[in-house]
Amino acid sequence: MNSKYDFHYFQGSSLSDLFASDITDARYAFILNYPATASWAAYPNRKKYFIQDGSSEATKTSFDKICQKEPWKILAVLGDAIPGIIISPPRKLLIDYWREHFGFSYSNIEIFDCSTYLDDLSQSKVPALQDAARSLLPDRGTESLSAKRILRDREPFDKLITLFPFDHLKQEKHAVDPDIHYHLLSKVTLAELGVPCPKYESYNLHTSNLEDIHLPEQFPYLIKTSHGLSGEGTYIIKSASDLDYCLEELKKYLEIELLDTIIVSEFVKNAVQNYCVQFYVGKTGDITLIGTTTQLVTPEGNYLGGLIDYRKTDMSIFSEMIAAIGQYAHQHGYFGVIGFDVLEDKDGQLFAIDANFRVNGSTPLCLQRHTLLGIGKEVAKYSSDYRMVGSLESILVTLKAELERKDFIILSALEKIKYGKIHTDIYGIVTGETIEEMQHIEHNLQIKGLQLLG
Repeated sequence: MNSKYDFHYFQGSSLSDLFASDITDARYAFILNYPATASWAAYPNRKKYFIQDGSSEATKTSFDKICQKEPWKILAVLGDAIPGIIISPPRKLLIDYWREHFGFSYSNIEIFDCSTYLDDLSQSKVPALQDAARSLLPDRGTESLSAKRILRDREPFDKLITLFPFDHLKQEKHAVDPDIHYHLLSKVTLAELGVPCPKYESYNLHTSNLEDIHLPEQFPYLIKTSHGLSGEGTYIIKSASDLDYCLEELKKYLEIELLDTIIVSEFVKNAVQNYCVQFYVGKTGDITLIGTTTQLVTPEGNYLGGLIDYRKTDMSIFSEMIAAIGQYAHQHGYFGVIGFDVLEDKDGQLFAIDANFRVNGSTPLCLQRHTLLGIGKEVAKYSSDYRMVGSLESILVTLKAELERKDFIILSALEKIKYGKIHTDIYGIVTGETIEEMQHIEHNLQIKGLQLLG
């Protein structure tokens, strides 16, 4: 590491261990799902903390992603010290797999009724949820999560760690002040962090008309909404048709009153690497390194996953950026995981293009560092776009050898039925001693039926 900075890698493998020293002053829990604005959301974020999760009902991020696949991925590596709040529980079969391969007990799963959970969490006393909890139990196996634990009178939580502020959760219940968290998560804040970034201008759409905004004369450039979810709201403008599409999308967001601010950013040309740099900043301001992935994206900029070389990745090249962002976060009262995206151009210049003050998509991949290095696996790849025909039971049998060797690690698995046939969507990690071996393993997994949709 850069001698100016005394940053060290996190030595554990769970989010509970990361947060351990900062959650001793109160009773904490982690709300594992994002807020949503779709019609299915009992608590849509439509008042103050706008999130751009789709410009129309047809394009909204789905329930299965927000409330099942994404939360389960975090739950897999949460560890046992922090209760994990979910509104749609995973199958017992998946939990049993996690228990065997990650080594946590998963006795800290807290299932809440999706129609009342934020009201319940906002109370100082949490009532028994017997009928609601029973209604949440899937018909295959989750009842053995222990009815006593699910149905008991709950002790209230003092503070809730969140990925994004919730309009309908009391302000004092958020572990990080929601106004501060919302500010940190805004694309507009990037220039305040004290790191090199592309030049951009921000526009409040309540005071600036879209038609009057000064746009660059030459393509390409980017237009971003302030709080887009998982790539939503980021538009790469390479042509007049791209611009037309973007403007139509922005108008839709304005019509449904879910957008205040956009930014118009220059495009980083001649990029040769796309990184996600992750670290943890504690309440004291101390910084712990989590890891750096090379991001896998489509030409349109959509996220596909991350690739990591645990031994060769040199995080010292990001030390000044980590220090600056960590200091900014600490000064504003934030503690928790931070991931920032960095482009490196052909001249070796680094440009931060986004900063996410939350657990990131590839955080569970980074947390496998010591486990995988301990068995000689130095390279790993994470993707949220794996799919395999068949039930989870059949997949666990078909891939038994690969799972036992940790050639493949399942973070999340959701069964679906389409046209009368069952398939399973999987968030997973493929591993190897070298990148060539990892690619060979992934090829063999494809032969066995594991598809990579992206």
